[in-house]
Order: sequence, then structure tokens, then C-alpha cells
Amino acid sequence: MVERLGQQNPGWGAVDAYIADRLLGDDPALAATLAANAAGGLPDIDVSPAQGRMLHLLARMANARRVLEVGTLGGYSTIELARALPADGELVTLEIDLHHADVARANLATAGLSGRVTVITGPALDTLATLKGPFDFVFIDADKQNNPAYVEHAIRLSRPGTTIVVDNVIREGGVLDAGSGDERIRGTRRLFEQVGAEPRLTATAVQTVGVKKWDGFLIAVVD
Repeated sequence: MVERLGQQNPGWGAVDAYIADRLLGDDPALAATLAANAAGGLPDIDVSPAQGRMLHLLARMANARRVLEVGTLGGYSTIELARALPADGELVTLEIDLHHADVARANLATAGLSGRVTVITGPALDTLATLKGPFDFVFIDADKQNNPAYVEHAIRLSRPGTTIVVDNVIREGGVLDAGSGDERIRGTRRLFEQVGAEPRLTATAVQTVGVKKWDGFLIAVVD
């Protein structure tokens, strides 16, 4: 999620609520996750319910058996992704903050997914170097200045057909600001340049609006 720079259109949240009411329904485990995150003092930067379900569906469409997530927070997106896996599937999620990781592990236990998910703590650039692929689906939602390096690792840990999704790539249009001093925007612009020049990837990006403001996802497939 990005910090809101301008006035948010109230219709965005209303449409998100309509989507959730008509298509998602009640989900006690996810609701408990958000409550536990708030009680634990975690920042309110989880993906929205509609976005979480989108990630779930993308992982299912990819027939993913192994998923890698960079940036766990409290495990909201982790739960949606883990639910997309078969019973013998595996999800590895990386989190730098020890407290966030503890909250996520408790949330995963509440959701009945502890046996399917491994939470690894430490700087992702260090822990990524220890992993072995291939993964079928990679979701990157961590510190934006390191996104180009995360994508390089994702490609290394992938196979032809692996899906890579990167969150927060529009940043309320900040991605257009070539002179920005914000390292998150600078990292996002480097990400676009890197992916656009990468012959091993076919990619696009989509803008989104909703309760998580104006932002978007980069989506790529490894060729």
C-alpha cells in the first residue's frame, strides 16, 4: 500500500465492499488475521480482500505446487496463496521483522495452514540466496527499492511458465516521476526498466483502485 497523496474517491471503497459482499463472503480465518494484525500493532498494509482473492486465483490458474512470497507481514496474502495449493503443496514466505513473523505464524495456525507454510525470517536478499527452486508462483510485496533484485532471484528460482507478481508498482502515479527522491519510486522505476529489458519475461502491469488507494500490480511469466 502507498500513502495517500490526494483525496480518495469514496466510490473506490464502496465498490470493493460490493465485490467482497457479492463474491467473497465471510471468511473467519481472514477476519481473525486482520484482527490479530491490528492487535499486534502491524501496519495496515495487507492486500485488500479482493486483491487477496485475485492472488489466490492466479496461483490456482498457474497450477502452483510451490509458491514463494517475499514479504509476509501478518500472513493475510500468505493464507490466500496457501489455500490455492494442493494438499502436498508448499509455500515459503520471507519476513524481515521477527514480530511480524510471529504474528503470521499464529495466524497461519489459526487458519490450519502451518503444515503447508514455512516462514523464514531475515533480510530477503540474504534468505533468497539460500533457497532452491523451482517455484511455480512468486509474489513480491516487500521493500520496493529492492524489487529489481527480488525479481532477479525470482527468475533464478523459477522455471518456464512460472508466474511472478509484484505489488505496489503504480504508487498513485508516482512511477511517472523520473526525478523523485523517494527510493520506493526509484526502485519501482528500475523494476519497470529491468523487466521491460528482460528477454526471459513476458510482462504487463495493471492499475488498481479501491480501499488500498491508487496502485497496481506487475505480472510476468517466465518464458
